[in-house]
Amino acid sequence: MTIGGSIALIIVGAILAYAVSYEISGIDIRLVGVILMIGGLIGLVIGIVRIVSARRAVGRRPPPAVREERYYEDDYRRPY
Repeated sequence: MTIGGSIALIIVGAILAYAVSYEISGIDIRLVGVILMIGGLIGLVIGIVRIVSARRAVGRRPPPAVREERYYEDDYRRPY
């Protein structure tokens, strides 16, 4: 789950938990909203941890060595 998806879950859950007053028999809309918010928070934490750990892993490796060599011909030895 991406960070954007997690934030979307939190927003939808907050809307269901705090702004909707509609009632469906057998389903508690407020509880569904709270469950979505908790799921979004867990996904957000996991996403942030993955990003931080990926940045640390890249920082540990030394940069690749680049060696550039150029060879030029000696033009001054050729007669004109």
